[in-house]
Amino acid sequence: MASLLNKTALSALRFNSQKSNDALALSRRGFHVEPGPREQALLAEDSSLKRFKSHKQGVRRLKVVGDILTVVVVAGCCYEIYDRAVRREEARKKAT
Repeated sequence: MASLLNKTALSALRFNSQKSNDALALSRRGFHVEPGPREQALLAEDSSLKRFKSHKQGVRRLKVVGDILTVVVVAGCCYEIYDRAVRREEARKKAT
C-alpha cells in the first residue's frame, strides 16, 4: 500500500512539474515564433495614419540644416583663429 501511494505521489509530482514547464515555455515567447494575426494586423500600415508620418522628411531637413550650420560655425572659428594669428605676426614684425 505504501509503495502504491509513493508511486502515485511521484507520478503526480512529475505530471505537475511537466505541466508547469510547458506553461513556462508557452508564456515565454521566443523570437523564432511568428506573430499571430492580431500582431500582424497591429503592425500593418494604416492609411489613416500616413499624415502623421510626414515628419520624417522635416526631421531629415532639420538635420541637414544643423549639419550645414555646424560646418559654417567651425569654418568661422578656424578663420578667426587664422586671422588673429596673422594679425599677431604682423604686429610683431612692425614692433621689430
